[in-house]
Amino acid sequence: QVQLAESGGGLVQAGGSLRLSCAASGLTFDNYAMGWFRQAPGKERVFVAAITWSGGQTGYADSVKGRFTISRDNAKNTVYLQLNSLKPEDSAVYYCAAAQTLGIVTFTGRYDYWGQGTQVTVSS
Repeated sequence: QVQLAESGGGLVQAGGSLRLSCAASGLTFDNYAMGWFRQAPGKERVFVAAITWSGGQTGYADSVKGRFTISRDNAKNTVYLQLNSLKPEDSAVYYCAAAQTLGIVTFTGRYDYWGQGTQVTVSS
């Protein structure tokens, strides 16, 4: 049974930082590209960042480029998202996802497994 468990969300002031983690189990982690998505109330789930199975390639949404950093530790079956210079518009539920593919995946429908999400709230 595949499980993706996000953690690290919370309430932070604008300009602050958070580090999200996503621990994977039940799959061969380094066979999967990993991604982070977010969903604000009443809005669609959108792509934030992704990383290839080796960590050699990363991709970001324009809205977070230069502020967020995705990374992974295959020995720990964990993917991370470092969120810096947070803005109120970054407030959302953040989800991690796994896709059994070689490249960067930005499309939600291409992901095979999803976590339950972790709430990030940025106050102004």
